[in-house]
Amino acid sequence: MISLGDPDAVAPAKRDRLGLLRDHDFRDLFLSTTVAQVGYQITSLALPLAAVIALDVSELEVGVLSSMTMIAFVLIGLPAGAWVDRMRRRRVLIVSDIVRAAVLFTVPLAWWADALTIWQLYAVALVIGVFTVFFDVSYQSYLPHLVGREHLVEGNAKLETVRATAQLGGPVLAGQLIQWLTAPVAMAFDAAAMGASALLLLRIRRREPKPQVAHGSRITAEIKDGLRFVLRHRILASIIACTGTWNFWMGAFMAMVVVFLPRDLGMSPGEIGLFFGLFGVGGVFGAFAVGTATRWLGEGRTVWVSVAVTSPWILLIPAAEPGWRIWMGAFAMAFVGVGGVVYNVTQVSFRQRLTPDNMLGRMNATVRFVVFGAYAIGGLVGGGLGQLLGARTTLWIAAAGICLAFLPVFFSPLRNMRTLPSPETEPVGAAA
Repeated sequence: MISLGDPDAVAPAKRDRLGLLRDHDFRDLFLSTTVAQVGYQITSLALPLAAVIALDVSELEVGVLSSMTMIAFVLIGLPAGAWVDRMRRRRVLIVSDIVRAAVLFTVPLAWWADALTIWQLYAVALVIGVFTVFFDVSYQSYLPHLVGREHLVEGNAKLETVRATAQLGGPVLAGQLIQWLTAPVAMAFDAAAMGASALLLLRIRRREPKPQVAHGSRITAEIKDGLRFVLRHRILASIIACTGTWNFWMGAFMAMVVVFLPRDLGMSPGEIGLFFGLFGVGGVFGAFAVGTATRWLGEGRTVWVSVAVTSPWILLIPAAEPGWRIWMGAFAMAFVGVGGVVYNVTQVSFRQRLTPDNMLGRMNATVRFVVFGAYAIGGLVGGGLGQLLGARTTLWIAAAGICLAFLPVFFSPLRNMRTLPSPETEPVGAAA
């Protein structure tokens, strides 16, 4: 465990622009994240386009497919946190990468055998979702061990830079691969990326201590502890409400935008990849802007301002028509990306800083159970609305919901708070 003053940690006074990247273990985690995120961007685009273009499925079926990638957070999200708190997290990360690589590779194999169906895509999305639950809960719980709590903002900002950069280049690469090779075959590249990610995680040298589990402790009791910790804390609860609302409507939005772009606007896979790549441009700027935003506004105000001022740009997408207005919508996504990354770095760092080590897995699992469960339900709702009202009308409704998602954090103590509380300044589990 890295703690304050740990000689293995990089001293802040000696840091240069590389900062944590000079640390061998963080650098391997950084590289693992890089290749995995690029691969993830390929599948994020290739999986729904395989359904829309290769299999020509309905709007409702696209909504179900979008939901299947996140429904695992509802099905096993809470017990996964308690299980992860009983395991070494690095091992969970490696196993999750290997299983996801194997499952992804079944899609191009089935396509080559002329046996691919929407039911296989559902199954692949569900299995990937299950192991993504374990990966994500372990990942955010592992970072404080690897870098120390005093370096969480820097670590999260660097990893968000990777994610944002992958969102910039990944969809562009994915669009070209899909156009050249078809969507199912492009997913083989994600399988290879997941395998490379696992190899890089194996290189990490610093080992976690074996988690201490109280004798006779039960999973159900530990789940309840995690729920109580998160939901009774007024600021954490408001952050979950904001993120859950945003994710619900974004789930509906993303389920239909992959239908809207090729069918209503006539965009090719390459153009769709470029469209989503511009979202990553904003994410890169957002990762570099976090420090400046928190200095100017304070941490608390940054959480709600980052969402409130950038979300309305998304309204330009359902207003798009073939021609130049398509690309106005794409550039609008860049502004949404800025706000999303600034929001995520600030609130995730706060959650990690506030939570005791033995509660990290359950805290992250509880948050993901709510916010990604909301995304899964939103995907189903988006598919249903799309079937009834059409993709464009559904996008208008979802965009309006996204614009209002900041209200829970606005009507909370965060509205005028410059410095977010820590365990030393506020009792853990403070009642709402």
